[in-house]
Amino acid sequence: MWVLYAFGSALFAGLTAVLAKCGIRKTDSTVATAIRTIVVLVFSWLMVFLVGSQSQITQLGGKTLLFLILSGLATGASWLCYFRALQIGDINKVVPVDKSSTVLTILLAVVFLHESLSLAKGAGIVCIAAGTYLMIEKKQSSGAAKTGASWLLYAAGSAVFASLTSILGKVGISGVESNLGTAIRTGVVLVMSWMMVFVTGKGAKLREVPKGELGFICLSGPGHGRQLALLLQGPAGRPGQRRRPHRQAEHSRDHPVLLPRVPRKADEKSRPRPHPRRCRHPADAAVITDKS
Repeated sequence: MWVLYAFGSALFAGLTAVLAKCGIRKTDSTVATAIRTIVVLVFSWLMVFLVGSQSQITQLGGKTLLFLILSGLATGASWLCYFRALQIGDINKVVPVDKSSTVLTILLAVVFLHESLSLAKGAGIVCIAAGTYLMIEKKQSSGAAKTGASWLLYAAGSAVFASLTSILGKVGISGVESNLGTAIRTGVVLVMSWMMVFVTGKGAKLREVPKGELGFICLSGPGHGRQLALLLQGPAGRPGQRRRPHRQAEHSRDHPVLLPRVPRKADEKSRPRPHPRRCRHPADAAVITDKS
C-alpha cells in the first residue's frame, strides 16, 4: 500500500511544479507561496473533517506538537526556496536538484532514525545521485542566463529543508493521523509565509498579481496538499518495520483471541485408543447387540 501513496505523492509533486511555474512568471515567489498556502490549508482541513480525525487534536502530546511545528517551519523554508528557484531558473534544472533531497533524507534517516542501509540501498543512492546530475540540462535558457547560478542555491536549500521536513515529520507524525498532521504543519507554514511577505515589504505586490497566474497558483495548492498527505501516509506501511509472526493473534488487552492448539506427535502417541467394542454410533450398537 505504501507504494501507491509514494507514487501518488510523486504524481501530485509533478503537477505542482508545472502549475507553480505557470503561476509565478510575473508574481513574486514569496507572495505566491503565501497565497498558495491558504489553498493548501483549506484543502488540508477539509480532508481532516472528511476522515473524521479532528477529535484527535486534543490528544496530541507536547513532543508531537513540537516536532510538527518544527516540520512546518522546515516545510515553509523549503517552499520559499523552491518557488524562488522556479522563478529564476528552469524547471528541468530546479526539480532534479530539489528531488535530490531523497538521497539526503535516506542518509539522515540512517544517522538519526537508525534505519538500516544495505549494500543494495547504498548502490541505489549512488544511482539516484548520478541520475539527478544527468537530468540537469546543461543548456542555459535566456532567462536563467541572466540570473546566473543563484537558482542552484535556492534549489539546494529547498532540498535540505525538504529532507529536514521528512525527518521531523516522521518523528512527529507517530500516533497522529496523516491528514491532521498535514493540516497542523500547513498552519505553521501559513503564518511563516505571510510573515515573510510583510517583513520583506512585499504586501503591496498582492494587488499586482495577474488573474491568470492567480488561478495557476490556486490550482497548485490542492496538488501540494494531497502530496503531503500521501507522503505522510506512506511511511506507515513501508517495508523495514517489524511485523508479528504469521500465527500470532491480533488482540487487545481486554479481549484476547485464543488460537486453537495444534496437537504434537507426542500427544497423539500418548492419547488412549478407543476400545474395539466401544460404540461410536447407535447403528453400531444394534449390530453388537445382535451378535451377542
